Amino acid sequence: QVQLVESGGGLVQPGGSLRLSCATSGFTFSRYTMSWYRQAPGKERELVARISTTGGSTDYADSVKGRFTISRDNTKGTVYLQMNSLKPEETAVYYCNARTLSLDYWGQGTQVTVSS
Repeated sequence: QVQLVESGGGLVQPGGSLRLSCATSGFTFSRYTMSWYRQAPGKERELVARISTTGGSTDYADSVKGRFTISRDNTKGTVYLQMNSLKPEETAVYYCNARTLSLDYWGQGTQVTVSS
């Protein structure tokens, strides 16, 4: 059974940091491109960051470049998102995604609220 379980969300003040984790099981993690998406209330889901199967290549949304870092540990089947200098407008549910050419898996999401 495929599982993607996000954790690490919560309430943080503007300018603060959080580290999200996505623990996976049920598939060969190292063969999947991993991504973090987010969806704010009333908005479409958007790509935040993506990392290649080996971790050698990463992509970021322009809005998070220089503040967020995606990483993965293929030995643990886990992908991370370090988020620094968080802004109130980044309040959203953050989702983990695993993708190959033919398969696409999603986690249930973790809420991140940036507020004073």
